[in-house]
Amino acid sequence: MTSCSPGGTRDLMFLLSWASHALTEELAAGLAELGISPRAHYVLLMARPGGLTQRQLGDRCGVDKTTMVVTLDQLEAAGLVRRQPSPSDRRARLVEVTPEGEKVLHRAQEIAAGIHRDVLASLPEADRAVFLRSIEALVAGRLAGGGACGPGSRPGF
Repeated sequence: MTSCSPGGTRDLMFLLSWASHALTEELAAGLAELGISPRAHYVLLMARPGGLTQRQLGDRCGVDKTTMVVTLDQLEAAGLVRRQPSPSDRRARLVEVTPEGEKVLHRAQEIAAGIHRDVLASLPEADRAVFLRSIEALVAGRLAGGGACGPGSRPGF
């Protein structure tokens, strides 16, 4: 462990924060070859089904309006998403993943899955499923922050 590592701490917030930061850094390095950030990857993933406005997408991703606009501007400039006027609200824009965005997202998902497999492989095999069930239960329950997967329930990054 490095001098900045959590050592033997049992502080839940610190441990979860440390793990999140380390995983985000590793994912950022892996996604760099695709020219996208972990945030852009998540926005593409959430936009894939289609039918969401910029605002709805920002709510789902836990990203503020300004950050979402900047992220979508970058994704659009790279040809990975398109913004189309909403047929039901002329002020709103629907976000659509382009065919090129689908290709990048597919590769990003492969990279993320490989990192997740590698990280989980560092745990004893018997602990992996228990760990994932426990984290999922915390995020869906006590740590949902207003409802699992609903608006404002995910921290922005």
